[in-house]
Amino acid sequence: MSRRVVITGVGAVTPLGNDAPTTWQGLVDGRSGVGRLTTIDTAGFDVTIAGEVKDFDLAGAVPASVGLRHLLRPGTFGVAAAWEALRDAGVDQHTYDSAEMGVAMGACIDRPPLQWLVDVGALRDATGRADAFTTFAPSKSLEYSQNIASAAMARMLDATGPMLGVSTACSASGHAVGEAFRSLQEGDAQLMLAGGYDSLTTWLDVLCFGLLGALTKDFNDQPERASRPFDAERTGFVLGEGGIALVLEELEAAKERGANILAEVMGYGTSLNAWRMTDSPPDGSGAIESIEACIADAGLEPADIDYIVAHGTSTPGNDLSETTAIKKVFGDAAEKVLISSPKSMTGHLTAASAALSVLTAIGAINHGVVPPTLNQETPDRRLGLDFVPNTARRHQVRHALINAFAFGGTNVGLVVGRYEENR
Repeated sequence: MSRRVVITGVGAVTPLGNDAPTTWQGLVDGRSGVGRLTTIDTAGFDVTIAGEVKDFDLAGAVPASVGLRHLLRPGTFGVAAAWEALRDAGVDQHTYDSAEMGVAMGACIDRPPLQWLVDVGALRDATGRADAFTTFAPSKSLEYSQNIASAAMARMLDATGPMLGVSTACSASGHAVGEAFRSLQEGDAQLMLAGGYDSLTTWLDVLCFGLLGALTKDFNDQPERASRPFDAERTGFVLGEGGIALVLEELEAAKERGANILAEVMGYGTSLNAWRMTDSPPDGSGAIESIEACIADAGLEPADIDYIVAHGTSTPGNDLSETTAIKKVFGDAAEKVLISSPKSMTGHLTAASAALSVLTAIGAINHGVVPPTLNQETPDRRLGLDFVPNTARRHQVRHALINAFAFGGTNVGLVVGRYEENR
C-alpha cells in the first residue's frame, strides 16, 4: 500500500500579495491584481497590462545566509515563497535527515535579456573579437540555470534527497507537485518542498504571446476587467508572475512531529494531447484523460469532487475545451460542482499557476469558501456550468480537483482533499 501524503505548509508571492494569507484573502475578496505593466516600456505594444508582483523585497523576506546572489526575478519569488512555506510548516534542517528531504519545482528556463545580447553583439561588431562574450562575468551563466533557485531552497533545509526541475510550461508546477507526491508515496523522501515560480512579464514574452494571439488586447484601459475566464467576452489571457511553494510530507512522519496538516494530496494524473502546440482540443481530449486518471488515483468517483480549481485561462478555446472535458467526465454531476479560476484575479502565473490552484484548494477546504471567477458579466451559453460568478460562496469542500494544461499539450490533474484520519 502506498504511503499517504499531506500538505503542512504553504507560501506565496503573487499579484495579490507577498505571502500566502494575503493572497488567499485577495482571492476570497475577488480582488484583481492586474494593472499597468511596469517591468518594461510598453510604448508601441498592443498589450500594456499584466498581473505583476508589487512592493516585493527579497532581502526583507529571506535571510541573506540562504544565498541569493544569482537569483533573477522569477527565482526571487520562488525562494521567498519557499521560506514562508517552511516557516509555516515549522520545519528546518533538523526536522529530518538531509537525505530524506528534497525539492521539486516547476519553472521556465531563464534566458539572457535581449539588451545583454545586443551589448555583446555590438562589442563583437566593434572589436571584431570572437571572444566578446568573455568580457562578461562567467557567473552570469548561473543566473540562467533553472536549478539556481531550487538549489537555494535545498540549502534552506540542507536537503540532499530528490531534486527535480520541471519545465512543462503552464503545467510545470502541477507536474512538480505530482512528482513530489509520487516520491513521498514510494518512500524516496519524508519531506518534499514543491511548487513553482515564473515571471514572463518581459519584452520578449509580451511580444511573442501577443503575436500568437494568446493575450487579450481589449482591456488595456480597464486592466481589472481583462482576465475573464469562461465569460462570453473573453478574448485572451493576461500574463502574471509569482511563486508558490508547498511543504509535502509523508503522513506518519508528519503526525509524529505534531505537524499542522492543511490538506492531503490524494491523486495525480497526467496526459498529452498530441494535437496542436498552442490550442486545446475542442473535444476535451487530453484533459479528459488527466482528470479521469487523478480521480481514479485518489480512489474516488467524479461525483465525490466538490470543487474544481479550473485552469481557466480566459482564452476562447481553452475554456471551451476544459468545460467540454468536465462535462464528459462528470456527466450530470457537472451541473452541481463549483468551478472557479484564480487567473481571473492574478492573471496567468504560467509555470507557477497550478501551484496557485493548489493553494486555492487548500483555502477552500479549510475555510469552507470557494473564491469566485471574476468578470463573469456575460454568460457563455456554450459552457453553462457554475463558475461562481464574481462573489465568493460558502461551500463545504471535502475534495477538490486541480486542472493544469500547457502549450505543447501537457496536462495535469491533482486531487487535494480534507485530511481525515480514517480515510
